[in-house]
Amino acid sequence: MRTRFYFLVALIALSLPAFSGEIVINGIYQGKNLYIMNPFSSIGGFCVQEISVNGQTYTEDINSSAFEINFTAFQFNFGDKIVVTIKHKDDCKPRILNDDVLKPRSTFEVKTLRFDMKTNTINWETTKESGALPYIIEQFRWNKWIKVGTVEGKGSVSTNEYSFDVDLISGVNRFRIFQNDFTNRKRYTKEVAIRSAKAPVTFEPKKPSTSITFSAETTYEIFNGNGERVLYGKGSTVDITNLPKGDYYLNFDSLTETFKKR
Repeated sequence: MRTRFYFLVALIALSLPAFSGEIVINGIYQGKNLYIMNPFSSIGGFCVQEISVNGQTYTEDINSSAFEINFTAFQFNFGDKIVVTIKHKDDCKPRILNDDVLKPRSTFEVKTLRFDMKTNTINWETTKESGALPYIIEQFRWNKWIKVGTVEGKGSVSTNEYSFDVDLISGVNRFRIFQNDFTNRKRYTKEVAIRSAKAPVTFEPKKPSTSITFSAETTYEIFNGNGERVLYGKGSTVDITNLPKGDYYLNFDSLTETFKKR
């Protein structure tokens, strides 16, 4: 009797779908479909057993060595979030041929880009974003572009509004904003430039031994004679006690100066 019971249990187990693998793809609808390579399973039939899109069962035929997941039936709008779940047998694994079609791309168009002198903020409006990608804000100082902040993108194809507070340096201030998507190509806005009325920052002493004092709080960098950055930060004083004696380059405010550590 017990032997017959175990035989029935084994028979039922063999008749159930052999799910053990699951692939989950998160992305953004870009108007294109996914293509799947679907190998045979050693226990019979094709590897893929079931597909769902945003929790809804995908009902089109998947019993083929290659097929596409057609998103048209789901009536997605451009930029909608998509979650594709592919369940497959335990002895095989399907291959997604073009999962990059669900990765957000940098497609924004700038409607306005301006600087508000009252609040020291950069404000910009965009449209036609096809996924939430961060905006990187850069400021030009010391003859190079420096990252000063990040604002998370909203990813909407309609109007998106953004704002970012910046610290001004004396003289002309230049800013630009960019996104970087999976293609690793940076997409920039135009520059926005304003002139600050701030007085230039100074420092002393010229031959320090323990610290440097600025006339006002400023962002700074210190490089040794080999061009290696050894200190950086923001403040009105810099502790240089642990720096070896020698010559150094000091970036601060909009200036680059030199000093000798005693």
